[in-house]
Amino acid sequence: MRISLAAACALAAPLAFAQLGTQDPDWKEVDAPPPPALRTEKLIEVEVPRATLNYGVDPASVSVGKDGIVRYVVVASAPGGPVSGIYEGIRCGTAEVKVYARHNAGSGWKPVVGGDWRPIHDGAFRHSLYIARNGACSGHTPGASATQVVRELSAGVDRRGRTDSHR
Repeated sequence: MRISLAAACALAAPLAFAQLGTQDPDWKEVDAPPPPALRTEKLIEVEVPRATLNYGVDPASVSVGKDGIVRYVVVASAPGGPVSGIYEGIRCGTAEVKVYARHNAGSGWKPVVGGDWRPIHDGAFRHSLYIARNGACSGHTPGASATQVVRELSAGVDRRGRTDSHR
């Protein structure tokens, strides 16, 4: 019996979504550590197509928690404009992102009240999607260590144009 490619994809799609939706019912997020001091030097560039802001990850802020969440500070700036920071985490297994705190010039870090996990494919998190695809996650698995995540993100700067096709 021969199955067309379209039919095979239609049959496989529910299985793929079932795997993505399979979650550990006992999973608990650990309390996120407080955000580190905002640093704007030695950032790893995050190239987000058609973005009006420039983004960079502070490599010293990257951590991989016991709960499997990759946390980091991303710095956003407009050319010649103010600099702000976002302390966020990526849950690779569910393709979600959560913002823990925001930093604005003059006011420092402010916790995000009621910050919930949101789909990383939400258009508001294009920089997070890049970070997930280019170092924070390997498929639905978090990077093995902060060092590995930083190494992968740094290499992504050198692989520009090929970053999405290799994963």
